[in-house]
Amino acid sequence: MSATLDLARAAIPALHRFADAAREAVRARVAPGGTLDPARLDAEQRAAHGLAWIATTVAALDGLLAWAEAAAVRGDYGDAEAHVLAIGFGEYAAQLLGGLPISANEIVRPAQLGIAADAAALAADPAVAALVDAGADPQARAALVAHVRGGGGLAESLGDETIDAIRDQYRRFTADRITPFAHGWHLADALIPDALIAELAALGTFGVCIAPDFGGLGLGKLEMCIITEELSRGWIGAGSLGTRSEIAGELIGLAGTPEQKAQWLPGIASGAVLPTAVFTEPANGSDLANLATRAVAGAEGWAISGAKTWITHAARSDLMTLLARTGGPGNAGLSMFLAPKPRGTEDDPFPAPGMSGGEIGVLGYRGMREYELVFDGFAAPADALLGGEEGQGFRQLMKTFEGARIQTAARAVGVAWRAFELGLAYAVERRQFGRPLADFPRVHDKLAMMVVETIAARELAYFAAREKDKGRRCDVEAGMAKLLAARVAWSNADNALQIHGGNGYALESEISRVLCDARILNIFEGAAEIQAQVIARGLIATRN
Repeated sequence: MSATLDLARAAIPALHRFADAAREAVRARVAPGGTLDPARLDAEQRAAHGLAWIATTVAALDGLLAWAEAAAVRGDYGDAEAHVLAIGFGEYAAQLLGGLPISANEIVRPAQLGIAADAAALAADPAVAALVDAGADPQARAALVAHVRGGGGLAESLGDETIDAIRDQYRRFTADRITPFAHGWHLADALIPDALIAELAALGTFGVCIAPDFGGLGLGKLEMCIITEELSRGWIGAGSLGTRSEIAGELIGLAGTPEQKAQWLPGIASGAVLPTAVFTEPANGSDLANLATRAVAGAEGWAISGAKTWITHAARSDLMTLLARTGGPGNAGLSMFLAPKPRGTEDDPFPAPGMSGGEIGVLGYRGMREYELVFDGFAAPADALLGGEEGQGFRQLMKTFEGARIQTAARAVGVAWRAFELGLAYAVERRQFGRPLADFPRVHDKLAMMVVETIAARELAYFAAREKDKGRRCDVEAGMAKLLAARVAWSNADNALQIHGGNGYALESEISRVLCDARILNIFEGAAEIQAQVIARGLIATRN
């Protein structure tokens, strides 16, 4: 056991040298004079995004090592944890050396970045070579799955009794109040029941990061991660319900006037006010600089006109955090509004004058519903401008991206865990050719990697949350967490459905829902390609 931990510690410097070599190689292409050239960055997207994935993979191994070391200090590090560490380091190091998938059909290889010699040096490192061999050992994967299959756990304590208690509380709540009903709600395309929302509110779910002065719990992003992960383990809809409250609470907490904080934060924290984020437009997606919805000031307030799309929970919400243009072109002309609206009903989802909308049918991520909205002179009060200052909307929104992406990573981790649970249960119960599916090497290989990658993604998300809680800028770390966790959620769901075979393809099978839910994670809160671009820019701009 300790030998694997020692090897991982010894391998980390070589892995970081390789990531640094990749960064310098890409920097030479896109910032030849020392200053990043946006045109070159776009032209070199393959290399830049390859760098983002290399750095993310090494950061994930940092997280795995930190997890194992913390477990060892607590006395929780055993054979199973050693297997996780060996498989994770061995597999990810092998991918760095031979070909790292950045999508289902795109592979980045060292030679493409001009770092083949650095890859050879990495392969020659004794600790790396030993871990690659150990990680490829089929016995390690079989032993890990046998441990979990026998009811064995894996270290997950964070060494904090309060945080561990929060996890336990939400895990029990989810198992009792969400997991048994989630698939039925999904198939019915039902809204999350009001009774469940009330129960979540009573637990403090909507005010996790809101200050106690305004009725919140005053906790950090790490606690938010734990809660989101556990709820999403039951259903991504439940885990996502707090996202809009998180975004609205952070926007108002950071930029709101004292009056706006007093008006809105207590209601958001208690669950009495359900907010929705109204940012995306049909033609622009992530390109906020070309946002067209306009707000015009009048004698009695603001008149808002324009179209928005992919607005989650729009009908049942009470408050819109709405981004609109009040000035000239570009980001400097954008302003954020706190626009109240009446809750809709099934028969009349948008009863407010000047506002209409239609539902967008979706494969998964149900429970709150997605909408297209049209505003035609929609009235917002005179004091709706966030912070009371025009032209600050883009800056205000950017400050929430880190938290939103960390929470999305946590949602993905929860989905990944549920996919693993379903895959394992089916592999144990289903017998073929006289024995359980879990006995077959290709099946327990899948299950082993599902466990390892989920832990790696979880630890990366926790690291980003801790950085945010320390008050540090963590856009790169948050992007890495979302980038990896979204891929792991999809990979786990895809492999779990493969284990189910044809039965998994049936609508009544829960894994069919998890697959649909997992697919959105690579798209919203910044698509994988956007995350890779953000990470690459941040890495290239940073000097050691």
